[in-house]
Amino acid sequence: MIRQPRAASAESGKPAAQRVPAPPSKTRRKAQMHALQDMGEALVGLEPKRLAALAAEASLPEALLDAIRDARAITAWGARKRQLQYIGKLMREIDPEPIRRRLDLLAHGRDANAARLHALEQWRDRLIAEPAALDRLAAEFQRLDRPRFRALIHRARDERERGAAPHAFRELFRELKALAAAR
Repeated sequence: MIRQPRAASAESGKPAAQRVPAPPSKTRRKAQMHALQDMGEALVGLEPKRLAALAAEASLPEALLDAIRDARAITAWGARKRQLQYIGKLMREIDPEPIRRRLDLLAHGRDANAARLHALEQWRDRLIAEPAALDRLAAEFQRLDRPRFRALIHRARDERERGAAPHAFRELFRELKALAAAR
C-alpha cells in the first residue's frame, strides 16, 4: 500500500503572526507541575523565619502557607507525597517566579557569604604569616587603622608561638570583618 502525503493544513499556509500557538504538551505540563512540587518541597524545608519573610515578600496566599505548615507535621510517606502534590496544585494558581528568585537568592546568598568569610580568613592568615601583607591590605582598604592592626597581628603571633588562647586571632578576624562591611 502506498501512502499518500498529507495535505498541508490551512494553518501552515498562514503567516507566522496569524498562527495560534499550540498548547503545551502533556509532558511539558507534567514537568511544570513537578517543578512546582519541588519548589513546594523547598518551601516546606525552609526555616519558619525564612518562610515567613519569603511569604511577606512574595505575598503567598494563606491557603498555601497552611498547606506548607501541615506538610511539616506529616511524617507518613504517602500522606506527605499527597500534601506536596496539593502544595504544587496551589502553586499553579500563583506566579512562581518571585518565589523561585527568592529561593535561589537564599541558596546562593549563603554561598556568597561563606566565600566572603573565607576570603577574610585568608587575609587574617596572610597577615600573621607575611610581614608585607599589611601593606597589601592597606592598599585594598584605605580606612585601615595601621597601628591597631599592627598591634593585633603582633599579639596574634605571640599567642600562636606560646600556644595561648586565640583572643587576638579572633579579634583580628572581627576587625577585618568590620573593615569589609564598612567598605
